[in-house]
Amino acid sequence: MRVVVYVEGISDKLALESLLRPLLMTKRNVGVTIDFFEAPPGDKKKSVMEKVPIKAVNILRNDHEAVVVALPDLYPMNKAFPHVSVQELSEGISRNFTRALEAKGIADARIVERFHVFCLKHDLEALVLAAEESLCRRLGARHLVRNWVLPVENQNHDRPPRVVVEELFKEHGKRYVAKADAPHILSSASYTDIAARCPQCFAPFVLFIESM
Repeated sequence: MRVVVYVEGISDKLALESLLRPLLMTKRNVGVTIDFFEAPPGDKKKSVMEKVPIKAVNILRNDHEAVVVALPDLYPMNKAFPHVSVQELSEGISRNFTRALEAKGIADARIVERFHVFCLKHDLEALVLAAEESLCRRLGARHLVRNWVLPVENQNHDRPPRVVVEELFKEHGKRYVAKADAPHILSSASYTDIAARCPQCFAPFVLFIESM
């Protein structure tokens, strides 16, 4: 079995691969390959929402054992179509997938069952904030003065986790580079701990991967 996961950017891909490496290796040993891919060119969030459903149809109709996952950020809201919640985002992407099936004249419930939508609430940096011990080491700090909401997935659109992480790096005389810092921080974190600290959106995605 092959699971194809589309995320917004290279930082998401590298960070999730680093965090989930033990789980990905376990699944590979039982014949389940899980690959993360950066979204097609263009506005990255809109690309996951609009282009990935079309790519998913092509993948799923040609590989009857494949599963495709769309995994965008919830932030920023209202891109591609109106949405402020996880449910609205998921429903909109699923509608785009249904339209892509209809455009190709495909009416096969089995294909629909192999397309799934999850999201990062509100962005990848929620996982970075949840990895507080690793984040502290990356910043070279003994401790952090927590000025964000717990659980971290309750950070909102007005001040998403990415903004919080960028502020923390600045406070410690550093600049946050997502594609380098996020994988480094998450590589030394436990994905089960992060899932427990991010129960709303990340934990369901982890459970889905574990169930494969």
